[in-house]
Amino acid sequence: MAAQVQIKGARELRRTLKRAGIGVEDLKDANAAAGNIVAGAGRTTAPRRSGRLAGTVRASRAAASATVRAGGAAVPYAGVIHWGWPGHHIAAQPWLSEAATSTEAQWLAAYEAGVDKLLSTIRGV
Repeated sequence: MAAQVQIKGARELRRTLKRAGIGVEDLKDANAAAGNIVAGAGRTTAPRRSGRLAGTVRASRAAASATVRAGGAAVPYAGVIHWGWPGHHIAAQPWLSEAATSTEAQWLAAYEAGVDKLLSTIRGV
């Protein structure tokens, strides 16, 4: 289970940009900027024992979305720490979701600035 934030109209924006001759690949910068803001906040607020979990927080650079992940093969417990495991008496510590919520104004502004930059390249806008 993953937390998601959806931007209304993002699919239509990608379709419109494509029709205007601007590839959706160009949205990578806007998505990466937004994701990096959340990832930075997530690294500072991750629960710490050794610091390994905080070291795995990263943002993707994709055209269709901004995704922030934590954990991996070396730190397989990231999801359990974040979402909890009631059967094992492990309480949820949703630091990454909270990082997204607490920095929403920042990452939304970064995303909007990236989209505005793209739109300014379209003649007549």
